[in-house]
Amino acid sequence: MLTHLALHHPADAVEAAVPDADAGAALLLSRRPELLAWLAQWKHGLVARFGDSIRADASRTQAALRVALARVGLRHGSWGQDFHAYHNENHALELMDGRLSRLVRHADTLLDGRDRMALALFCACHDLRQRENGDADLPVGANEAASVAESARILASAGFDPRHDAWLYRTLELAIAGSTFDALPLPEHSRSNTAELAARGGPLAPRLSDWLDARQPDWCNDPVTVHALRLAQIASDLDTANVAEPLLELAASSIRLCEEREMRAGRSLTSPESAEPCFSFLTDGQERYFFELHRFCSDVGRLAFADGKRDNEGPLRALVDTMRRDLPHGPAPEQTGLDIVRHFARRALHHSD
Repeated sequence: MLTHLALHHPADAVEAAVPDADAGAALLLSRRPELLAWLAQWKHGLVARFGDSIRADASRTQAALRVALARVGLRHGSWGQDFHAYHNENHALELMDGRLSRLVRHADTLLDGRDRMALALFCACHDLRQRENGDADLPVGANEAASVAESARILASAGFDPRHDAWLYRTLELAIAGSTFDALPLPEHSRSNTAELAARGGPLAPRLSDWLDARQPDWCNDPVTVHALRLAQIASDLDTANVAEPLLELAASSIRLCEEREMRAGRSLTSPESAEPCFSFLTDGQERYFFELHRFCSDVGRLAFADGKRDNEGPLRALVDTMRRDLPHGPAPEQTGLDIVRHFARRALHHSD
């Protein structure tokens, strides 16, 4: 369905710099050599758990992960010229090494070896691109569409075949498309309308079936697409499960995203003009994301993460309320975004004690 995206989102200079697994491994070796050992251990554990029948796919997946992680780190991460405080190699790793590992422990037999490979690749590939524009296939975001196109090229470079391995291509296509997140404000009269909240806002994943209906009306009769849709719902829960992290980790992810938003808006954190946007994001924005926009999309995701989110409800409300009490009229004229971020961090530390 999204195969035409290669025309809209072709390869760029980073793809040319890291064309294959050998180039990816060389970059990882120079920057984060421990990741090569981690990926080897991950593959070994997968084969030990599911047997030799998946060894070839596991090796190809390992190769694709080397490419994806290297490109994320070079394009928007710590090793390039366009650093994004949130969407970088560490976000991919927190999903792969943290949340996916937690999900697998809870899911156990509900996820087989191929499922785990597909979800690992989602973790590494879903944020490959962050500077894209256009509306080639709304409601899928331009960044997600470009990441779908690039992930298909990564799979090919690792030896996967679009026909033989349609299960993997379709899963990444739907999972990355479903990670599109709509955070635009709803009209005030709609804020209390549960049905309208479910119909728009938050991740696209819960509405992927509607998107499929318009593009592939008989998708329910295609076992590959049906299973890929299930994994796309799980992938969405992985991507947004910061709501279930311990409060300090949730606060840290909020700060990173706040810093990235200010960078993308062209505002310096050391400037007073960034104070009000930072305050709004770290108060109203956190409440809206946590209580209105976020929703679990899969039974497996709820099993792994719902208790953690429930534990955060009270502490997060208390943190936001404290920020508002401390600054009842918003930031003072002399305060900067950095002042607000640091105040939020101090209050988060206090509420986590």
